[in-house]
Amino acid sequence: MIDLKQLDKLLQRHPGNSLLGLSFDGSRLDGVWVRRTNGSVEIQKTFSASLSLDPLTAEVELAGREIRKQLDAEQIRERWCVVCLPLNWALTLTVKLPELAEEDVADFLQIEAERGFPYSLEELRLAHSRFNAGSTDKFATLVGMPREHVTRLEAVLRAAQLRPVTFSLGLTALQPAAADVAEGTLALLAGETSVAMQVSCGGGVVYLRTLGGAYEQVGAGRELQTEHIARELRITLGQLPHEVREAMKRVRVFGRNEAATELAEELRAAAADWGLKVEHVRDHAATEFGVRIPSGTPISGALGLAVRQLAGQSGMEFLPPKVSPLTQFAERYSSGKLAYAGMGVGALALIVLIAFFVQQIVLWHWQSKWSGMEAQVTELTQMRDQIRRYRPWYDESVRTLAILKRLTEAFPQDGAVSAKTIELREPARVTCSGTARNREVFIRTLDQLRSATNQISDIHIEMTRGNTPLEFTFNFQWGGGGAP
Repeated sequence: MIDLKQLDKLLQRHPGNSLLGLSFDGSRLDGVWVRRTNGSVEIQKTFSASLSLDPLTAEVELAGREIRKQLDAEQIRERWCVVCLPLNWALTLTVKLPELAEEDVADFLQIEAERGFPYSLEELRLAHSRFNAGSTDKFATLVGMPREHVTRLEAVLRAAQLRPVTFSLGLTALQPAAADVAEGTLALLAGETSVAMQVSCGGGVVYLRTLGGAYEQVGAGRELQTEHIARELRITLGQLPHEVREAMKRVRVFGRNEAATELAEELRAAAADWGLKVEHVRDHAATEFGVRIPSGTPISGALGLAVRQLAGQSGMEFLPPKVSPLTQFAERYSSGKLAYAGMGVGALALIVLIAFFVQQIVLWHWQSKWSGMEAQVTELTQMRDQIRRYRPWYDESVRTLAILKRLTEAFPQDGAVSAKTIELREPARVTCSGTARNREVFIRTLDQLRSATNQISDIHIEMTRGNTPLEFTFNFQWGGGGAP
């Protein structure tokens, strides 16, 4: 039997060996274009740009067009991309796992997420990371992204002619939790407006948050508030479970920028008091991701996520799954249901064929009827067209004489008002020009014309000149019948 789900996987397009990594941080967009060849990854291009439009608030088409413009300026044509979401979008919750069968853990985490998060599950995209604290205790860190944010960003990327492969977090790509089984690590990544923090231990992520107030505006520049950051780190360490706190051994500060360098230097003394060692990570290790990358490559969350995707290393996933019509069909109909569905489709096709056959028989019947009357109908149609064409020439109402009769009846008999020209225009507009003894006689004539018959309406004076005699031109609408 054909497995439709496996067939669907074969038909789905794959991004191949080339990917575009993007990282959104405030108004800054960082990107890197990488390509995998054999057992290594080549960096085709890196860029950093400042966006004037916020993807969450600006119009989707405009925000996508701005991103597309930045990519075109860098001559990047790659469509498949991986995206590092801002950590300040995330909601986190740590729960203790009871003794449960593995197949029941997912249901338990959903229940805890519904209880712990201020949103319903339909409004969130959930991911989780499980870790061990001590020899027996097991925990899970739930991370929720607002579905509205994720859906809107996906629409913006589509408007930018991009196809996202995964939505994840840049810090978890730089410091994978699986690497911190024996020793706990506190990872820091200095961003544009805040500092991202991750605590990992026991093979999973223990804590995720952004440190607000990390920068203070001073004049035209910003200053890093290292004392505030140190206080927040001390509070975070104090809130960790005892087993996790005992396992913490190091603080890793990622980045080459001035903020990362200052943060690493200023935290050394405080970290020593906490029993931790500070490591400033400026570059990626050549074999850090299981595939070789160029040595001396600067630290980048977008690069880390893109290379891990090419290397087949999964992380937290927030991109909504794409369910193809073939998969939906396979899930709806399986085994016996598929056979019944096939029989139903065959019966429906037979009914459609019978309906078309009956329709054709009806068409043949009326076609024979039409063949018998076609000549007569053609002759009658020609006669009707001739009647319509020449009917105006046989109008017996004599409109021109009727108009002249009404004008003659309205003009005074003593010749005080006389007409020189009378012009008939279509549709039924009459223009009369002439002379009058004076204006009063002319006005009385118009009044007489208005009251003479209801066939005359909309009298309009076009021109008057002089007083005695008075030259005039007026027009009116004739409502009577007749051909001109």
